[in-house]
Amino acid sequence: MFKRKLVFQLAERLNEPRRFIQIVVGPRQTGKTTAVLQALDELNMPTHFVSADDPSLHSVEWLRNEWEQARALAKPADAILVVDEIQKIKNWSSIVKLLWDEDNRLRSTLKVVLTGSSSLLLQKGLAESLMGRFEILYSPHWSYSECKEAFGYSLDDFLFFGGYPGAAPLTKDESRWARYMGTSIVEPTISQDILMMEEVRKPALLRSLFMLGSGYSAQELSFTKMLGQLQDAGNTVTLAHYLDLLGRANMLTGLQNYSGNQIRTRKSSPRLMVYDTSLMTYADGANRRRLLDNATDRGRLVESAVGAYLLAKGKEEGFEVYWWRERNQEVDFIIKKGGQLTAIEVKSGRVKNIGGSLVFKKHYPEALSLIIGSANLGLEDFLLGNKPLFL
Repeated sequence: MFKRKLVFQLAERLNEPRRFIQIVVGPRQTGKTTAVLQALDELNMPTHFVSADDPSLHSVEWLRNEWEQARALAKPADAILVVDEIQKIKNWSSIVKLLWDEDNRLRSTLKVVLTGSSSLLLQKGLAESLMGRFEILYSPHWSYSECKEAFGYSLDDFLFFGGYPGAAPLTKDESRWARYMGTSIVEPTISQDILMMEEVRKPALLRSLFMLGSGYSAQELSFTKMLGQLQDAGNTVTLAHYLDLLGRANMLTGLQNYSGNQIRTRKSSPRLMVYDTSLMTYADGANRRRLLDNATDRGRLVESAVGAYLLAKGKEEGFEVYWWRERNQEVDFIIKKGGQLTAIEVKSGRVKNIGGSLVFKKHYPEALSLIIGSANLGLEDFLLGNKPLFL
């Protein structure tokens, strides 16, 4: 069975002395639970695995009872407690803090792993109660290299079907694949993860924004223009907030124009970007095949694949992703890690000016420049992770 890098990262951390709660977080249906179970198989430790996915178990009392059972396993030696879908327990972070701190006082050797498909709810709980007590392991959408090795994907397969492993067996039947994307990924993420996190006054608008924005992936679109294409759209503040929620749910984000002036950066029109190209092809409906066949549309698909790769890497490695435009000069992606900058152009078949990186270099001479699709760096090599992103 294929094992992601995440499996070995988690196993290595669980082999260390008890120090932090390990939080495995990422988009729905990216194999978080499978990765945790595979990591446990790598270890020789007693394990207590429970899931809060059953609605009847959403209680603090249930979690305390399960924790006590795991504590009993840890009395002679190290043991591991795994709680899957932890965010479904109301006020979960407060009780986890209480129990973890109790273990510290008792000098327990119980190690704890928490997983959740709703990164929104996890972020809220971590910020409220658990500061300094946890480490995060991110489970992103599957990369091209993983899909190629695990499922035999070609580059076109990956561009079109993206990196959801559960959808891989359905790629021979496009209609069935699209139904899976809608019922197992898109709708649960919106109706359960996002709407459980915050009161959204216009859920229909949130769905419409996702569909519109995914269709415009790799393009700049001002909030004013979005208002013109959405019914009952409210105002630009509402749209910006909903786009932020979609971004925190790993579906759709708006990349901001890079500038040393952060105020200008925040006020710029976003360049829309899906977190996985499958969300773009799903949103395109019956016309999705043209995304591969039409040069201009394929160009947007390619740029979205590069953007999704950078967004995933950014979460894993701790860098930020922007784009850049000044008058008629633009750069597809700017990535920033500490004081390091890299300007990335994508030669994707779209007709555009690709001299933006030269202009950007005049403003930021320390920046590294990469041109994907050039003789020195092909798209496939880049998506396989064969090129360092920073100097």
